[in-house]
Amino acid sequence: MDFFSSRRVVTVILLILVVLNLVLLGVLWWQNFSPSSPDTGTEQSYSSKKSFFQEELDLTDDQSRKFNALRKEHFRGSIPVFIQIAAQKKQLIREALAEEPDVDVINTLSDHIGRNQAILERRLAWHFHSLARLCTPEQRDSLQLILENVTLKPRITARKVIRKQVTISRPEQDSTEHNPTQQQP
Repeated sequence: MDFFSSRRVVTVILLILVVLNLVLLGVLWWQNFSPSSPDTGTEQSYSSKKSFFQEELDLTDDQSRKFNALRKEHFRGSIPVFIQIAAQKKQLIREALAEEPDVDVINTLSDHIGRNQAILERRLAWHFHSLARLCTPEQRDSLQLILENVTLKPRITARKVIRKQVTISRPEQDSTEHNPTQQQP
């Protein structure tokens, strides 16, 4: 007599599988439909959490709301410029990889990208100014440190140099640079 051909063994195995399926379905149903769902607790704790700026700058609730509104407005206004830069960079890459790249097209695209980048930098500066206007003098000092850390982060290797008060002066030009026809001794 074969073990699996026994009617009794097959019936017991099927009953065990049915019970396990019912238990599993019950657990899943209980997790999704129980009144004390963990999701509601996390939503409440999330809404009660302080934002990064609110915690770091010790902002009031009103300041925090205004900060968030300014940040949303800034990012919404900057997205079109980012999209334009991305499209221009694609064109620049296509032109650079062409068999015979057109130097004028590359220069024009580079200039357009530079102008758009300058627009972003101006928008960012005015955005920082708007944020600073909401802060107390003590909060402004902390905001300055935060913004310096955020804006300088990608430039890790140059970070130490940039953080120092560095003044860039024009190099003194040799008189021969002004008049190339003049002979040097």
